[in-house]
Amino acid sequence: MGFTLAIVGRPNVGKSTLFNRLLEQRKAIVDDVSGVTRDRQYGISDWNGKNFNVIDTGGFVHGSEDVFEKEIAKQVMIAVEEADAIVFMVDAGTGITHLDEEMANVLRKSIKPVFLTVNKVDNNDRMLDATEFYSMGFEQVYFIASASGSGTGELLDAVADLIPEEKKDEEGKDELPKFAIIGQPNVGKSSLLNALVGQERTIVSDIAGTTRDTIHTHYNLFQKEFTLIDTAGIRRKARVHEDLEFYSVIRAIKAVDEADVCLLLIDAEKGITAQDLNIFSLAARKGKGVLLLVNKWDLVAKETNTARDYENELKKRLAPFSDVPVVFISALEKTRIFKAMETALEVYENRSRKVPTSKLNDVMLKAVQAHHAPVVRGHAIKIKFVTQLPTVVPSFAFFCNFPDDIKTPYRNYLENQLRKNFDLSGVPVRLYFRKK
Repeated sequence: MGFTLAIVGRPNVGKSTLFNRLLEQRKAIVDDVSGVTRDRQYGISDWNGKNFNVIDTGGFVHGSEDVFEKEIAKQVMIAVEEADAIVFMVDAGTGITHLDEEMANVLRKSIKPVFLTVNKVDNNDRMLDATEFYSMGFEQVYFIASASGSGTGELLDAVADLIPEEKKDEEGKDELPKFAIIGQPNVGKSSLLNALVGQERTIVSDIAGTTRDTIHTHYNLFQKEFTLIDTAGIRRKARVHEDLEFYSVIRAIKAVDEADVCLLLIDAEKGITAQDLNIFSLAARKGKGVLLLVNKWDLVAKETNTARDYENELKKRLAPFSDVPVVFISALEKTRIFKAMETALEVYENRSRKVPTSKLNDVMLKAVQAHHAPVVRGHAIKIKFVTQLPTVVPSFAFFCNFPDDIKTPYRNYLENQLRKNFDLSGVPVRLYFRKK
């Protein structure tokens, strides 16, 4: 289960600045995914070798003062309920305000760890001013300047201490595949789950998940066995659209953390949305297998090449990771839903694929000979050996004389050759270049 840190606070205290700084600690393994409803942002950060999700709760609905305060309170309540820990940001320059007190009253009632983070402490005078925030009664208080990064190390150390070490379970190979059903509200997640298991209640069981309203369903039909992780409870949580979107983001992130393969449902009539692309990008960054299910296909007017053209357009939106299976389904009519599960199992197998080193070198060194890497600064790049690394996500190390000179176009060429020859459809692939 992934660890989620939410940043809350009134506007203009520096939440987004801290958010960006957290994601910039290790650019190679984080992803800044923006554009979710009301400019909410979320991504992955890394500190002391531990990964965690970060959610910025910025961007509130404009309106009267009363509406404004209500929206802030809702954001805090959602963060308290769904996140594992909370960074409560305040501003040393303005001191304690009415809105700060309102949020503090909510957070004091929470059993979740709260880090009171006083921002804009960038000189000795501000440090003296910031001491007034001790009166808010929080045990963990940190003074930082998110613009320069001062003090953020101590805050991140405290966050990392809460994250348990990942267990490398030898028995993990025997566990059932886990498929997460994710997507926008009202896209058909519940309908798909019911279509798959609703008629055979005697041989499936619902097991309450650790996250509320996330249901783990054991599927064992037609010689297929796996666990479905469903987040269908999102729709019932709140009536306000903005709240519902925020719930869907956090629930989807947690479902992605647990899953081996993500089944991303989209509405055939609406197409893929910005939030769908954000979740897709996050799943790929986390190394999860992805399968795209176009639901409500029965409602679309069709011509000879409708499905082909629709799929091509989808893959353009998903680029550069476009080697993703697409299945057109109707959960209501139960059309191709079992084909979808078969494809999901194929993606799971692809994610677990181990390529023998001899075969890998035979194929990839021929591909290198057929298309050499461009000469950089007069140096001819020679790739001499390839091996697959012992990781959960298919990862390959290429040993060469100038690893730092491999550019993105050639990296893409090698990845495409791997996909072409070893069937890695639906799976993110990691390429590393090392000195030989």
